Amino acid sequence: MDQKKWQHLAEWPLLIAGVAFLVAFSVQVIGNLQEGQSVVIDVIIWGTWALFVIDYLVMLYLAERRWRWFARNLHHVVILGLPVLRPLRLLRLVTLLRSMQRFAGRALRGRILTYVLGAAVLLVYLGALSVLDEEQNGPAANIHSFGDAIWWAMTTITTVGYGDHFPVTLLGRVVGAVLMVGGVAVFGVITATLSSWLVELVEQGRVQTQADIDQVEDAIETAQNDEIARLGDRIDRLSEAVEALLARQTADGEATGARPAELS
Repeated sequence: MDQKKWQHLAEWPLLIAGVAFLVAFSVQVIGNLQEGQSVVIDVIIWGTWALFVIDYLVMLYLAERRWRWFARNLHHVVILGLPVLRPLRLLRLVTLLRSMQRFAGRALRGRILTYVLGAAVLLVYLGALSVLDEEQNGPAANIHSFGDAIWWAMTTITTVGYGDHFPVTLLGRVVGAVLMVGGVAVFGVITATLSSWLVELVEQGRVQTQADIDQVEDAIETAQNDEIARLGDRIDRLSEAVEALLARQTADGEATGARPAELS
């Protein structure tokens, strides 16, 4: 078994694990549950985290050059190792993004816009959950509900920034910075995709117009050639008729000249 085959086998299980983690994390954050208050939630969160650890270890084992693969994927070690601490739980959400990326990475060009919009919605939701997890119990915080967090995430990712809600903790501000950068990237991709689509439509219209023009020109040329051929046939027939008439007149003239000679 190689890495590609393992990725194919683990694709759906990791996606399901990521969704399960997101649901459990949402319940924990929105319900303002501390670790240990819900055994089921803790089991799901740590169980899904363990699945991603197993996936990482298998990928490392199957790598042809393990040390090179390890060096190129150090961020995965950070993602999997640091979330033991609750303040760094944001990094656990990257595992969900990783599984979603692995699942949707084969998207066709025509689905790019839909995928980017879906990624933007997911980014807003994850950012809202993360900042709410850090801010809702802070003494000086002004983000106390999921509605406040969603509103803040929307105004942040669109770079509007009303300022009525804002994070006061360090990690909350890090989440805000990620949303700002992610918003610029997402809307940049959307703009580029729409521009590419419009250019493609214009090019298709130009090609179709040129094809129509070529078709009309071919039809005109064919009609002209047919008309010229018909005129040529008429000219040939007229020429033959004229030659026949001249020959008849010549024959009649010769016959008329021969009669006086016979009479004399």
